[in-house]
Amino acid sequence: MRAPERPTFESEASRTIYQYVERHGTAARHRIREMTSLPPERFRTELEALETKGYLEEDGGTVRLALDVGSVEEFETDDGIYLIRPGQNRDFDGLVDAIRDVTSKESYVVAESVAEQLLYEDAVTRHNTVESRVFFVATIDDEIAGWVHLDLPQVEKLRETAQLTVGVRPDHRRRGVGDALLTRGVDWAEANGYRKVYNSVPATNDEALAFLEDHGWNTEGIRRNHYTIDDEFVDEVLMAYTF
Repeated sequence: MRAPERPTFESEASRTIYQYVERHGTAARHRIREMTSLPPERFRTELEALETKGYLEEDGGTVRLALDVGSVEEFETDDGIYLIRPGQNRDFDGLVDAIRDVTSKESYVVAESVAEQLLYEDAVTRHNTVESRVFFVATIDDEIAGWVHLDLPQVEKLRETAQLTVGVRPDHRRRGVGDALLTRGVDWAEANGYRKVYNSVPATNDEALAFLEDHGWNTEGIRRNHYTIDDEFVDEVLMAYTF
């Protein structure tokens, strides 16, 4: 299932099952059945229908969203090998730690809000009739070194633009990780029919602005004194990449 597609349901039971899994990231099959109070045969039929439509998948009794956002890519540098792959719910703690590591050293307000949203919702991936959220992560020796995140509104008038955040832990920079992550996120958005991705960066974050500019992003606008950082008003720079 491609993330931009709005999920549709044949029955209220089907909707209930999907929403339970979507809100929890993953869920045990028997817990879902208990929650729905459906007879076993009806529950099995509804779950199999969702799997057939490509909405859910099951592995050994654990049910999860079946978002197909790509494969694992391997990159080799002088410092070793790193992987870029779709983020999963098992990455939750490492992903939050990586975002907090980046935002503790640099002003990146949107990424801070993404971390808080993850903690509030307790799920990495979201996909419902209102919004979708996907992550790609870079891992080095199974440690999350960086991320790229796409927030994908499902509201019809906003469905062709996506908000993107990207970051790499300071200890893993200068290896091409950020370049590869940004490329993965932008390429995915283009392949899925988006016409623009955008990012909001404090004007004081010179490295982030230069990084995006080097990759062909342009300044679309500035909101004066939008942030309050260290008791000072800071402008917000609205950056975008248009396909």
